[in-house]
Amino acid sequence: MCNFNNLNEDTKLVLSLFMQKASENIGGTNYLLSLIEAIKAKALPLSSTKMQVASNNSIIKWNKVIFKDKLELLEIILVSHREAQNREFNLLDEPNHKKKKKIINFVKTLKPIEFVVIPQNPKDGGGFSFGVFDTIDLDNNLVKFNPIFLAFFFCSVEFTKKALKHN
Repeated sequence: MCNFNNLNEDTKLVLSLFMQKASENIGGTNYLLSLIEAIKAKALPLSSTKMQVASNNSIIKWNKVIFKDKLELLEIILVSHREAQNREFNLLDEPNHKKKKKIINFVKTLKPIEFVVIPQNPKDGGGFSFGVFDTIDLDNNLVKFNPIFLAFFFCSVEFTKKALKHN
C-alpha cells in the first residue's frame, strides 16, 4: 500500500501524474509536501470537527467528519491491506459475511467525502480534489481505495517524493 515500489505500473503512473499536476495547482512541490507534513503532524486529522488541515501555503478541507468507529474500521482494513501485500487490494475480498456488511456500510458512509485542496494564495493555482475510493462497484463486489487518499493521510512523505520523481 505505502511501498511505491510494490505498486503496479499503472498505479505508479496515475499517482505520479496526479501528484505532479497537484503540485502545479497549489504552487509547487514544496507546497504539496508541506501540506502532507502538516497532515502527518496532526493527531487524527480525519476526525477533526474543523474538517481541515492547513500548512503555510495551502489548505485541505473535506465535507464530513469521520467518526471513531469508522476510523477504527479503516485502520483494521489498512492493516489487512498492508499484510496482504496484494497490489490490487479489494476491500470486499472478505469471506466473513458480517464483516463484509460492515465494510459495505463503511464504504457507503465514506463515499460522499470529497477532499478539496486549495492554495492560500489564489495566484499559486486552482487547487484540486479527490475522494476516498478509486473504484466502487458493489454489484460486482469491488471496492478499492484511491491511492491519492492513502498517500495524503497514511503514507510517508517519502512515498509522495517517489511518486513525484517517477517517470
